[in-house]
Amino acid sequence: MSIEINLAAKVVLITGASQGIGAQMARTFHRAGATVAINHPDIGTTRQDADVLAAELNGFRSQSAFAIAADVANAEAVQGMMQELKQRVGGIDFLINNAAILRDRTVSKMSIEEWNAVLDVNLSGVFHCCKFGLEVMRDRGAIVSMGSIAAILGAYGQANYAATKGGVQALMRVISREAARRGIRANTIAPGVIETAMSATIPENIRSEMMKNIPLGRFGATEDVANVALFLCSPLAAYVTGQTIEVNGGWRG
Repeated sequence: MSIEINLAAKVVLITGASQGIGAQMARTFHRAGATVAINHPDIGTTRQDADVLAAELNGFRSQSAFAIAADVANAEAVQGMMQELKQRVGGIDFLINNAAILRDRTVSKMSIEEWNAVLDVNLSGVFHCCKFGLEVMRDRGAIVSMGSIAAILGAYGQANYAATKGGVQALMRVISREAARRGIRANTIAPGVIETAMSATIPENIRSEMMKNIPLGRFGATEDVANVALFLCSPLAAYVTGQTIEVNGGWRG
């Protein structure tokens, strides 16, 4: 007998979903039958990118995807987005906290503005989405947040980024306890280096050094992360909560 993940009649909100890993998650959850809310911060081309992605998905299944704007660093904007989702689709079943930014610099050179900007999006943004998302999430739902190998390794030049990702992993463990009474599970995915436009900016000499640490001998694909997120939101992971799942090809530093 085959095993199928069927999320028909379920709604997933994916933050920062206009490109990269978030966009691949949108496609993956859509293929599983879910209605997909594609969040973007309405900065640069993100609105256009989200609209194009929604149109792509709706081409396969009518009225099954839509773009929704909110800067996750802004608590009021997030609260408004969640209320809009409540009115538009009756709430959500799954929340994927994917939105994040980088402002890499050593501690001695990092500005206070660079520190705060990363904390505002990567950690406070996750808190905002969980706080207000739980208000509109149906029971027996799931939250998946993006951690990072940077938090596990203590990546050089990423004090702000690594700190936020470590914080996210701790936050999910707390929420896994607090939301358990409603049957809501909360987990973290900690990817290694994933082939995206962001990782493409890593200098080739550094990429080569990174590759030496990966037993599987390749960087990850966005599908590798999206498939784990789908699993964590599916009935197959019904007894998995409060965990950090490393998706890094075996990288141990």
